Amino acid sequence: MHVTGTFTVEPSYPPSLAPLATLAQNLRWVWDGPTQDLFATLAPQQWAATLDPLETLRTAPQDRIDALGVDEGYLARVDAAAEDLRRYLDEPRWAAGIPGGARAVAYFSMEFGVSQTLPNYSGGLGILAGDHLKAASDLGVPLVALGLMYRSGYFKQTLSADGWQQEQYPQLDPSRLPLTPVLLSDGQQLTVSVTLDRGRVLHAIVWRADVGRVPLLLLDADVDANEPDLRSVTDRLYGGDAEHRLRQEILLGIGGVRAARAYCDLTGHPGIEVFHANEGHAGFLGLERTRELMAEQDLTFDEALALARCSTVFTTHTPVPAGIDRFPADLVRRYFGDGETCVLLPTVGLERMIALGAEADPGVFNMAHMGFRLAQRANGVSRLHGEVSREMFAGLWPDLVPSEVPIGSVTNGVHRGTWAARAVRESLSDPLTVPSDVLWGVRNTQRANLVDEVRTRTRAAWRDRGAVDAELGWTERMFDPDVLTIGFARRVSTYKRLTLMLREPDRLRRLLLDPERPIQVVIAGKSHPADDGGKHLLQQLIGFIDDPAIRHRIAFLPNYSIGMAGYLYHGCDVWLNNPLRPLEACGTSGMKSALNGGLNLSVLDGWWDELYDGENGWAIPSAVGLDPSRRDDIEAAALYDLLENDVVPAFYGQRDEQGVPKQWLAKVRHTLAVTGPEVTADRMVREYTMDYYRPAAQSYRATAPHIRELAAFADRIHAAWDDVAVQDSAATVGPAGVTLTADVALGGLAVGEVRVEAVLGPLDEAGALEGTSTVQLAPARAGADGTVRYQATVSSPVGHFGFTARVLPRHELLSGPAELGLVRYAK
Repeated sequence: MHVTGTFTVEPSYPPSLAPLATLAQNLRWVWDGPTQDLFATLAPQQWAATLDPLETLRTAPQDRIDALGVDEGYLARVDAAAEDLRRYLDEPRWAAGIPGGARAVAYFSMEFGVSQTLPNYSGGLGILAGDHLKAASDLGVPLVALGLMYRSGYFKQTLSADGWQQEQYPQLDPSRLPLTPVLLSDGQQLTVSVTLDRGRVLHAIVWRADVGRVPLLLLDADVDANEPDLRSVTDRLYGGDAEHRLRQEILLGIGGVRAARAYCDLTGHPGIEVFHANEGHAGFLGLERTRELMAEQDLTFDEALALARCSTVFTTHTPVPAGIDRFPADLVRRYFGDGETCVLLPTVGLERMIALGAEADPGVFNMAHMGFRLAQRANGVSRLHGEVSREMFAGLWPDLVPSEVPIGSVTNGVHRGTWAARAVRESLSDPLTVPSDVLWGVRNTQRANLVDEVRTRTRAAWRDRGAVDAELGWTERMFDPDVLTIGFARRVSTYKRLTLMLREPDRLRRLLLDPERPIQVVIAGKSHPADDGGKHLLQQLIGFIDDPAIRHRIAFLPNYSIGMAGYLYHGCDVWLNNPLRPLEACGTSGMKSALNGGLNLSVLDGWWDELYDGENGWAIPSAVGLDPSRRDDIEAAALYDLLENDVVPAFYGQRDEQGVPKQWLAKVRHTLAVTGPEVTADRMVREYTMDYYRPAAQSYRATAPHIRELAAFADRIHAAWDDVAVQDSAATVGPAGVTLTADVALGGLAVGEVRVEAVLGPLDEAGALEGTSTVQLAPARAGADGTVRYQATVSSPVGHFGFTARVLPRHELLSGPAELGLVRYAK
């Protein structure tokens, strides 16, 4: 019959159940079990199918609502949850006790993975950003988050019959998401605008998602005020060409600052003091802050830039140049220039602005380079990644040795309330004392839940590929809740080596099909839509998995998402990670597994390089520096050896009368008790707050009244630096120790404007310093030739040592002597 129209009837709720709407709208429900239970009780089928409180409210049966609306027990639970949320939002928390802390922090990210009900993420960067917000909320860090509202989100992944990845983009309706419009006093939605090329203006309305205590502001360009091509600026995450991405990043950086300012003015939220760019996508925020300061405080470009830098934090997440956003410089000129002038900064020459993103290729504008140049504080996301970043970006500080490049590290963390299974949080709070049968029982239950999910999703995936139910009976018997289960789930890119496990396919088959001690492997991950290389790797894997002889022991689950990930992290016994070291900046999936007692089997890269201790899993050796094919052969063989000789025997061997594997469980206990606390987002956000946010706020407060003085100092230093020199240096061994001296020509600078150091240490075989330490030398006397002698006497152990002397700028408002990137060594 022909349909002439449609209509929707939604249930009505009595006043007694009104708090459910508030509980559904605040995403704190993601990590609050009692709130989740309320919606599961309200409509069990709808909740199980969606895990979405708002959709559950919209589709719950009316008779069930009516019954619960007068059910005293249920109403008491609703009131208790509402009161608990109120306390959570209002009571002072950890950050309130920090003396001198930042008044408020603006946190910018291209994506945020908070919940599957807000599909605004693609992978690790977004999940990390979501966990950052959740931990900041738990700790009471006064944070406002800024991102973009993608009307089509990221793609849904399916597979063709021959195993090729296919992408479908959903059309999202903000009214059905956990979003509320940010409204002006006249009821209109807050709109921010930015100028693009040829004077065109891009408008974006602002939505708010409540992540506990943290407002997440999302900018949406799909509005009538925009020209048709500009309405699509926020259509897809990581979609479109270079110009499309540039428009997105201009909106995020410049529009995001304006949205944050307007939001604080509208709501009375404390004003933003510190700005944190989570990757280079938001790098243009530094330009907007410079523009603000020039306009509001009548500062020059150099003065405003220096002041903006004081309170800006930049986090890099990539250890490879290919992971950096790099735009054609002429494209950036077109968007920011009007002849020779920068449109955003009318008194500034366009080429000065372009220089902020300069790199070795003059035709490229590098967003990471701009991020570093516009931030006083910067960091990588694991200890190893910090080291790699100092080497990778050393060219920005050409006079410094890489170890002194001012890039620190904060190892990523994951939000325990989100990623630890509820049974783990409630039953295993003290893993060292919980009875073995209880601990093993939790692990068995989580594995069994994963097996059920693998069967359900595999059946659905085969249907999507064209199979019919009559040929899918095997999916009801695939996987075994008592078999060692290994997980591998991450973005499909070449360096992550999805197919390393296939290097010796017969050896893997033997492991899968061992009649007494088999393994089973569950795999998930998406390839970027434009990455055909990643798609070919995935197709190769599917070709192996489709073999009827082994498909009951190995599975690929399409459309990896937050909803799926929980089952994997909770249920896998082993989490496999085999990237090319050192190309994994951090990698947090193994952390989530560890929170649940999963043991990691990983290359020593990212976080695992610093937290592997021999008791929490196994380290796959790396053959760095070899031919890529030979390296893969060697590392794959090492992986198989570990599985055959260590992992499998530990899981199946040494079982007590209750069937508990003692050796295995000892590792699980250790992982939960020792590794677990180290991988939490709580730890990560505390480090950012104390080591980056608070110092940035204090630097801004101290510098603002003296910014002209600081800028003048920097000008003097740069003007004089070519004439600064260490004329002579010496080390004299005497009874009191080693006296180190350096005669320095200051080039007209004052004695107090430089810091003179001796760098000393043992010599390697080539005669170069290694394991160095620095000693500050004090001014001793002025020489007749205009030099100043600096000296210090130090004690020294017996041995043969080398030394050199150097000069660095010195000012109390600099974050450190390396900030200006200027060093003069003795010749």
